Amino acid sequence: MSLSPAVPSIVFVVAMITPRMFMSNVCNLYVQCLTFFVQCVNSYFNKYLTNIGHSHILRNTTMNTHRIHRVAKLTGLSRDVIRVWERRFGLLKPTRGANRYRNYSDEDVALLRYLKQQLDAGASIGDLAKLGREELITRLRAEAPRTAVVDNTFDRLLRELLSALEPLDRVTFEKRLNGAVAVVPFEEALHGILLPLQERVGDLWHSGRISIAVEHYVTSQIQQKLYAAMNQLPVAEFGAKVVVACPPGEEHDIAALAVAYRCRVRGCRVYYLGSNVPITSLSRLCREVVPDLTILSLTLVLREGHAAELIHSLAEELKPVTTVIAGGHGARMMRGQFAQDGIDVLDTFSELDEVLERFTRRFTIPG
Repeated sequence: MSLSPAVPSIVFVVAMITPRMFMSNVCNLYVQCLTFFVQCVNSYFNKYLTNIGHSHILRNTTMNTHRIHRVAKLTGLSRDVIRVWERRFGLLKPTRGANRYRNYSDEDVALLRYLKQQLDAGASIGDLAKLGREELITRLRAEAPRTAVVDNTFDRLLRELLSALEPLDRVTFEKRLNGAVAVVPFEEALHGILLPLQERVGDLWHSGRISIAVEHYVTSQIQQKLYAAMNQLPVAEFGAKVVVACPPGEEHDIAALAVAYRCRVRGCRVYYLGSNVPITSLSRLCREVVPDLTILSLTLVLREGHAAELIHSLAEELKPVTTVIAGGHGARMMRGQFAQDGIDVLDTFSELDEVLERFTRRFTIPG
């Protein structure tokens, strides 16, 4: 059968148009996928920001710190208003990092949100300011909705991570953990995900729901994240010298690692010694480098006699050459013994920031 003269032309046109149409469709599909991806990212961050309710912030009070542009985004207040309220009324307590920028705590953010709510309801900032920060925080805690604590973003993530441990599903656990840590500032990930995860995994192990091997696995994953984050920080050549260590018998070093990271971020020259450091070795290093500050992390609660002996030995060896402070669950429970030897015990990372601020100020170069 012969083709009409028009057929070859039609075939030629189809042959020319089809690749172009195909490439056009591919390009359109690519643009649609890219647009969808951007929408997903925006949706996630919008949901993340709106899910940080008063109760979530107060539950993790003074753990995270935020620069003023982020505070403005979280509260809906302008930076000028935040600065005026801070200067005129003294309701906020920002610290200053090594770069001299103001850092606002989660409690500051929660307070600003509460003030904005009250203003929207008809109150005046002058009348609210007269109540003072402590009274406002007390009222905020009393009025904070409880549902946000149970159903915030980090809690849902933590439940998913824990469910991947019973039984252990390594792929799901690591994908969820790696993905979550990658999309938020590391300090938020540290205090909102990693440290709570370590605490809950410890509870699961104590209750017999997971084995010590699984507990070690999770601890290793958290340690990797902390070391990786610290390796991204510049090595400080100036700034306060800080030694961070766990005393003899203390094998849990996640909290100490978190403290070391916090000090590194704030421009300190950090000597991180890790877990179970003998007193003689700790003393020898301190006499060699003469740190401005030595921080001891202790999660275990020791028997009274043993605690008194250990703390007295630490004070006797270290206090002649360095300022000594302690933190952690064990240190808080043994506050009386530490106080007898003149060692302060810190309760929150905010208190640590205040201490670091005092030492960092000494090394700030004028101008």
